[in-house]
Formats: sequence, structure tokens, C-alpha cells
Amino acid sequence: MDPQTAAPQTASVTCFAAYLDGRMPRPLRELAEAQSFDEFFDEYASTAGPLRLGQWSCSDGDRPSRRLGPQARHYRATLAVGDRIGTAQAAACGPVAALTEMLHQQGVAVEMTAFHQVPAGEHTATFVCGCEGGRTEWAMGWSDDPVQSALRAVIACANRLRAHA
Repeated sequence: MDPQTAAPQTASVTCFAAYLDGRMPRPLRELAEAQSFDEFFDEYASTAGPLRLGQWSCSDGDRPSRRLGPQARHYRATLAVGDRIGTAQAAACGPVAALTEMLHQQGVAVEMTAFHQVPAGEHTATFVCGCEGGRTEWAMGWSDDPVQSALRAVIACANRLRAHA
């Protein structure tokens, strides 16, 4: 069982919402209370789609943010868009802003309109709402690392927007 994507081992818990240590975003609460972990995960955090995120790094990560002040940090990622795989770079105030800029550079203009991070035991669940071309979709990222959870949510959202275009 992959600890980054698998449901926690609790036999008495059935709905997805019960796995979280906090509240779901309001638009997803009813579904999260009605669906199992696997059902909710498969719908909102699916890794299937034309966009995939590979390696991720912050080149200024070794410098404390208090020394940087309001300056942007520099991020680098391996992105796959369909059959094209390449390296993308962006300077931004945080990882989500950097990833959305990298996607924009690849012709994927996704705007994040809502962001919620909720602890879930040893994991973090990140919920984002994004829009592209008048369409809006919610998506989720799940990881033991909050940054990876957020990045996975952005990629899942972009893929959901493309799938429901």
C-alpha cells in the first residue's frame, strides 16, 4: 500500500470526510460525507490526465525566508504536457504560484480561486478550486508533505478542467 495515496487503515471509518482532522471546503462537504475514501480520491485526486509533475525543487530553499524578505523564490520542475516532457522554471512567492506560472508557460492558463489545506493524520489534504476559460473545478492533493499535497492538487485541478472542457 502506497502511504502517499492510500486510505488510512481505520476499519470503522467509511466516508472520506472522516479521515480529515479539519473541515472540508463547503462545496465538497456533502460529497465527502457520502463517498468512501477511494471514491472521493479517485474523483478529485486522480493522477490520470495529460499534465504530470515530476521533479520539483526550490533553488533558494537553503536560504531562510526571513533573509529574502518579499523577494520571489526560484522554482524548477519537470513537467509533462501530453507527450512533451521538459523542464520549467518560475520565480514566485510560493510553490502554488510558481506551478501555475509554469503551467501558463506551457499554454495551460489555470487560475486558482480557492485553497484549503487540512491535516489528515500523518498526511495533508489540499483542496483547490481552479478555473480556465469559464469552467470551474475542485480538486484535491494528498501527501505526507504539505507542499507536495498542494502541487498535486493544482495538477489534479488542471487535469479535471481539461477533462471536463
